[in-house]
Amino acid sequence: MDRLTRYVTHHRKIVIGIWVLLTAFGGFAAGQMTDRWLKTFSIPGYSAYEANQRTLQTLGSGEIQPYVPVFKSTGDVTQETGIKQAITSAAAATPGARVSSYFDAKSSTFVSADRHTMFALIYPPGPDAFDQFTLDPTKDALKAATPAGVTSELTGLRPLFSEASDGETGGGPSLLVETLIGGLGALVILFFTFGTLPAVAMPLVVAIAAIMNTFTLVWLMSFVTDISVVVQFLVSLVGLGVAIDYALLIIFRFREELRHGNDREAAIMETMRHAGHSVIVSGSTVAVGLISMIIIPLPFIRSIGIGGMLIPLVSVLASITLLPALLYSLGPRINTMRVLPKRLVEGSDDPDAGFWNKWGKMVMRRPIPVATMGAAIVAVLLFFGLQLNPSDAQAKDLPGAGTGHRGLTLLNDAKIGPGPIKPYSIVVEGPVAEGDLAPLAAAIGKTAGIVGTTIPPVNTKAQFRIIEAIPTTDGSAKPTRDTTNRLKDVAASASRSLPPGTKVTVAGTPPQEREFIKAVYGTFPWVLLFVVVLTYILLARAFRSLILPLKAVILNLVSLGAAYGIIVFIFQKGNGSKAIWNVAATDSIVSWIPIMIFAFLYGLSMDYEVFMLTRMREAYDEGGNTAAAVSLGLARTGKLVTSAALVLMFAFFVLSLSPGTDIKQFGIGLAAGIIFDATIIRALLVPALMRLLDKWNWWLPDWAAKVLRVKPSVAV
Repeated sequence: MDRLTRYVTHHRKIVIGIWVLLTAFGGFAAGQMTDRWLKTFSIPGYSAYEANQRTLQTLGSGEIQPYVPVFKSTGDVTQETGIKQAITSAAAATPGARVSSYFDAKSSTFVSADRHTMFALIYPPGPDAFDQFTLDPTKDALKAATPAGVTSELTGLRPLFSEASDGETGGGPSLLVETLIGGLGALVILFFTFGTLPAVAMPLVVAIAAIMNTFTLVWLMSFVTDISVVVQFLVSLVGLGVAIDYALLIIFRFREELRHGNDREAAIMETMRHAGHSVIVSGSTVAVGLISMIIIPLPFIRSIGIGGMLIPLVSVLASITLLPALLYSLGPRINTMRVLPKRLVEGSDDPDAGFWNKWGKMVMRRPIPVATMGAAIVAVLLFFGLQLNPSDAQAKDLPGAGTGHRGLTLLNDAKIGPGPIKPYSIVVEGPVAEGDLAPLAAAIGKTAGIVGTTIPPVNTKAQFRIIEAIPTTDGSAKPTRDTTNRLKDVAASASRSLPPGTKVTVAGTPPQEREFIKAVYGTFPWVLLFVVVLTYILLARAFRSLILPLKAVILNLVSLGAAYGIIVFIFQKGNGSKAIWNVAATDSIVSWIPIMIFAFLYGLSMDYEVFMLTRMREAYDEGGNTAAAVSLGLARTGKLVTSAALVLMFAFFVLSLSPGTDIKQFGIGLAAGIIFDATIIRALLVPALMRLLDKWNWWLPDWAAKVLRVKPSVAV
């Protein structure tokens, strides 16, 4: 590290110039990625997904959930002339769509018991992707063709999601407004953290350089493998977080060294010798958390892990090359251009006399009460975290207003329910598909949890036919899981009783959603094991201890469980979600939220642990006293950790202002998880437990030191 720092500072103009050029090129690379992102997802090897793909290949549609036109009249809706034409007109506005309706199948499944309400299914063509889509032509055609005296609305998952994502109807600010609010909040916190313009600007400069250069590497990697569109959000959010974290650590230490009387060269050398080493260790743990995603057998998630791994690596590189070059160039001028009085910037000139110094000494005097208080709070949140129910959002939980929500209301009022939003497709393949499937359709229709079945003519090709089954509940609701299992039993029995060569598969959205959850969370224990083992080894080598890394990974998992507990308590259980975000109890957490919170939170919270332990290890090596080392480490890093956490908390909290329920859950989970980790875990449990462990913190016997290739540290 000393050799690198000397080279960077002595060639600072060249280093800064190279970073400027590379960052400018990163803007170009980011623009080139617009048409290169992977915008679909796949679940290869899973039966429902594969059957949906065969449906898409055979019929040209079926992967996208259907649009659901709903009609209501005062009399028998089936006798209203013009409704059939309205369905045809709406389908024509979606070229290539496949239609299932009462008029094709002659099935009462499409009609309410009082015969006042009717629905149809319009399956849009092509694969399901993250691309923008427009529903206006379909909605306009439906309205224009609806006969007088009949009410019509267009619902379905896409119309509902569209309304949930629309700020005008969903009740949230635009992305630009959210970004401005988040950026302003981060600036305010940085101003109160440093109080001078140069110190405030440095983290932002490093973050911009890291993000833009990560886009360059992602662009280059896209020529080798597909990269999910989700990676762009990871680059922006995680890149911002880790780059600011690392810059804060280094700037804090640099200003401290200057305050202690070192000249700029000695200050930057001492800073990088300790803080720079800490940044490398932190970046390694964040990279481990993200690269672990390759264990999950889903191509788009694996691409997230590969692309996400680049983020901390580039942030570390910027922090140990660009930032020291900038700091050396500034020298003592980093403390000039003050925008806030010193008295308002707590501890900026003398952290040893500030709040964190007093807090550290108090914890050292009373570790048992502090640890007990922290453990009690953690236990409550873990209780809720263990009740986490990952599942896709139900239709009732999607906020917003418009034809999609009005159509859903019509279905519920008619006692049809939300089942048509996500119907089942029972795919029958083989010669028998061209025969009479009425007995099989009848057996499926008698299955508990199914309203009825239909076999529209448009669902048929040579040796391929689809039986549609409408569930009584939302396709993402808990009871539908049992319905899916019962349908699979019926399909398995049919496959055995029908002639050889016949294949019956339960497909559609409900079983594919469960396959996604099984694919992700069935392998999640292996992901955790990979992360825990590799992180433990990295930290054991970095801190020359067998106990400290064990405590670190356990508390990190506790912090993750607490973050899950917070979103379960608020959204799944509905405590405050309705009053604050106008979202009723969801009974579940959107399926992708827990895995993404893990990808973000594990690495970011481990950053804080590494920052603290690095300083505590340094202090212990100098003095040999655990209580003094822990107190000093907390005093010197407490403000750093809380400042970094506040910046990220505010940025993530702004996400909760978005109209979508999933984004609200994601934003609150990250915001609450970050601030919980920085306070309860790092300010209460970490110092209290280290005080109680005393010299066991530093235990590294000879045999372990030889394996890790470091000096032993037997302190017991």
